[in-house]
Amino acid sequence: MAGLFERSGDGGAAIALEEVEAAILRSLEVQMLELIGPGPGGESDDPLAALFAEGPTEAPADPALARLFPDAYGEPGQPVDAQTKSFAGEFRRYTELDLRARKREDALAVVRALDTLGEDGGVLRPSAAECPRWLGALNDLRLTLGSRLDVTEEDDQGLYDLPDTDERKPLVMAYLWLGAMQESLLEAMTG
Repeated sequence: MAGLFERSGDGGAAIALEEVEAAILRSLEVQMLELIGPGPGGESDDPLAALFAEGPTEAPADPALARLFPDAYGEPGQPVDAQTKSFAGEFRRYTELDLRARKREDALAVVRALDTLGEDGGVLRPSAAECPRWLGALNDLRLTLGSRLDVTEEDDQGLYDLPDTDERKPLVMAYLWLGAMQESLLEAMTG
């Protein structure tokens, strides 16, 4: 089926993407790269500087970034005491840069794979080793879109039944497609 993953014979997965599907997915991943931002010091290749780089101690103000880089302690949206906030800040300081780097690498892996397709789309075959990167990249996109749309488990906004004239409809359609893609990849990886 176009736009969803199937298990391939080598333990990886395969997905047939039409030109428009590949373009949408690529655009979303490029936007993800812009949202995550460059690594510490921009694009420095100095491994020693990267080793001693410290990340932020405060959660991001952007709700989408806060969803991608949540606090390690406390419940989201709930008040925390000073000690818990301090622990969360220290944890973030030493882990967020690595997490951002991994999310960048995942998104770049998908973009590079999409760039190998012809202008009419085609079939991509991520190996068993590449599938977790794809899964992470799809998950990050879905979390970001869900955050932007204020998706809840109850769908109390009626997001899944929006009229075609609602400006949120394309984002909701992308959110649902990414969820189906993510689920099909999981099935391909475990089936």
